Amino acid sequence: MNRLFFLTLIMFSLFTQAKAQNIDLIVVKARIIDGDTIPYIELPQVNVHGYIIFKSPADQRRFEKLVRNVKKVYPYARLAGVKLNEYDAMMAGLNEKEQKKLFKRAEDELKAEFGEELKALNFTQGKILLKLVDRETGNPTYHIVKELRGSIAAFFWQSLSRLFGYNLKEKYDPEGKDRDIEAIVQMIENGLI
Repeated sequence: MNRLFFLTLIMFSLFTQAKAQNIDLIVVKARIIDGDTIPYIELPQVNVHGYIIFKSPADQRRFEKLVRNVKKVYPYARLAGVKLNEYDAMMAGLNEKEQKKLFKRAEDELKAEFGEELKALNFTQGKILLKLVDRETGNPTYHIVKELRGSIAAFFWQSLSRLFGYNLKEKYDPEGKDRDIEAIVQMIENGLI
């Protein structure tokens, strides 16, 4: 009982002194380790990126070109992720015929709005777009086409894309070969570029 009273008295005295001296008090969690009270503050996760050191000027130009390409196609990939989630939610309670009508209408709207811009993408930008769509949706483009258009259409588009050097089944690998793209996307999301 005496300890509780004494502790309350000390806390009250510190609080009144802080108020009298216009000191801001911050109450934080604490942990007791070996009889010592240590403040415990949880901080949000922060990704730290150092300066990029290039081995040669050619590597620097390649990276700068990749930055330009990612900055150009990233908004389309984000939009694809948002639109796909919207259409999945809208198609949830519909029968197959109504789903096809809705999908056709959505496809026509997207072609009218973005068709010419997407046709103007070069080969590298197209490959990056496919990878970023996988990043945003969690599914390779082949699975999205298969889900929305069916197996035959997915097979057709995969075969056609392979002729031109694309692969709709390719997964996005942020830890491996796509780590530069991931770093650029992180910089875009953090407002660094």
